Amino acid sequence: MTFLLLAMSVLALPSPFAARRLRALGPASARRSRSPRVGRGAGVLLACGLVGWCGGLAALVAAGLVGFVLWRAARARAGQRGQLVATSAIAEGLGGLVTELRAGAHPAAAAAGAAQDAEEPASMVLAAISSTARLGGEVDVALAGLARGRPELRAPLAQLARAWQLSDRHGVPLADVLAAVRRDLDQRVAFASQVRARMAGPEASAAVLAALPVFGVLLGQLSGTGPVRVLTTTGAGQVLLVVGALLVCAGLLWSGRLTGQAVLP
Repeated sequence: MTFLLLAMSVLALPSPFAARRLRALGPASARRSRSPRVGRGAGVLLACGLVGWCGGLAALVAAGLVGFVLWRAARARAGQRGQLVATSAIAEGLGGLVTELRAGAHPAAAAAGAAQDAEEPASMVLAAISSTARLGGEVDVALAGLARGRPELRAPLAQLARAWQLSDRHGVPLADVLAAVRRDLDQRVAFASQVRARMAGPEASAAVLAALPVFGVLLGQLSGTGPVRVLTTTGAGQVLLVVGALLVCAGLLWSGRLTGQAVLP
């Protein structure tokens, strides 16, 4: 029952993507987008208070452990989706940059022209390349600085910086190097998307296995054996509740690590 209440509270929380979309509309919507955070915090506190009141300290600890692992898994999935989207956008933006370069444009002008048709975050990356190249700065250093604080941009920008450095130091045509980078990024995104689709089955199996103890407790409660009373009112039951939550968390973390390593491009 404790985990069921926690799952219901997590499902009721507003999505963080809605707040991001509202912040992108302007200052007024950015002020209004703060309310979901307040609602999320109030929902978590309410769920914790309800769990603690119904099940005691052990139930609160177990629910907190499982809730933290679920929150971390949700953030990891969001990070994977963000990295795939960012890598795909940068690859598409590089296609426009290569076209401009092969048409004879200067790298600064080519990047500025490609940035106009690119989507975020590719437009931001191309604009930074354009301004750095126009001022005669080191583009690879600028790309490295741009990737700081943006985990979803680190891998594609590191590859782009190496390509730019290779062209500067060895005189390799920039258009050819960037075209190779674009092909590699496209292949990485396609492979990661394919693997992600194939990992849907194992992820669902891991979720079902993690939920089996909850279903077992619910079935025992419906049959009249009273496992909830044992887990929340006896010393041995409270210890078993926390140990069971730790084992469930370990399984979720391990399965998440395996699937995350397979999906990232």
